[in-house]
Amino acid sequence: MDKKKAKYHGNHHSPLFKTAKYTQPVFAAIDLGTTNCRLLIATPTPTGFAVKETFSRITRLGEGLVSDGVLSERAIKRTIYALKLCVKKLKKYKTVETRFVATEACRRAKNGADFIARVKKETGLELEIISFEEECRLGVSGCVPLINRNIRYAVVFDIGGGSTEVSLAKINQNNQVKIEGFLSFPLGVITVSEAFTGKDLSSAAYRAVAKKVVSYLQPFENKYGILRLIKQGDVQMIAMSGTVTTIGAFHLELPAYNRAVVDGMALSYDDLIKAKRKLEKMTYAEKEAHPCIGTQRADLSLPGCAILQGICEMWPIGEITIADRGLREGILLDLIRRNNMHSGKK
Repeated sequence: MDKKKAKYHGNHHSPLFKTAKYTQPVFAAIDLGTTNCRLLIATPTPTGFAVKETFSRITRLGEGLVSDGVLSERAIKRTIYALKLCVKKLKKYKTVETRFVATEACRRAKNGADFIARVKKETGLELEIISFEEECRLGVSGCVPLINRNIRYAVVFDIGGGSTEVSLAKINQNNQVKIEGFLSFPLGVITVSEAFTGKDLSSAAYRAVAKKVVSYLQPFENKYGILRLIKQGDVQMIAMSGTVTTIGAFHLELPAYNRAVVDGMALSYDDLIKAKRKLEKMTYAEKEAHPCIGTQRADLSLPGCAILQGICEMWPIGEITIADRGLREGILLDLIRRNNMHSGKK
């Protein structure tokens, strides 16, 4: 079988993700989503930050949320366990500044505030439930190194577990990235997976999900005229989240997930369709055994493809740049900028 080669876009070779080897102020961010709990600990560098430690665990905090409206006890316990692991890692460092955020699952759950209080009591961590607008802003900020400054607009999206966030960003005359508009719609890989019975989506369900995504995006398209910008060659598309990084790694047939290969790679629409067809032919057990999917994402792979396909059908740019970065990186860059301002650095 021929080895596939990843194409790269943007400036993903920037030194944003150096490995820290020297004493510097330490900053930390936690992104607690519907599917994942992610931690990033880093020190500042002249061009961004150097990673000291990362942690990611699938907790499925939003499991059952659509049907019950609350975070389940099982999901809460899984998540608190993961957060306690984060605390252990954080205790190794003397952090200057931190920010720990929670997103859609906690925004939507009736017991979201109670969960935040329980996390504080059991772990000492102070989680902040952020708005989807703030989630979009931070996600775009984290993806800035991948944005091609020669293309005026970027559609940046994050397919989460409980929702999908979409941002339209513009590169202005000063070469700065500014967000023109936000959108959040209540379809994520967990909500789609739970909405349809069975471990895999049927072909009819897959099409229904893609069609629903288009209907959610249409008002955003009507407002900003992205299709017109696409015809002018003025739009790039950047996708972040475990969903798209999994699809990218699966398409490349990697023997194991490799961030250095996936972050910044280009995935064409044809590549997406090929990946979807391969997934449809696989049994559930084969997905569980796949090194880039595994037991934690076996039931989420096709829902992720369906949402991604809906976005690509709405805005047929032809290919997307995959980002293995986002919210955590955006938080850290914010914290470092704020610290530099307070210390008088530019």
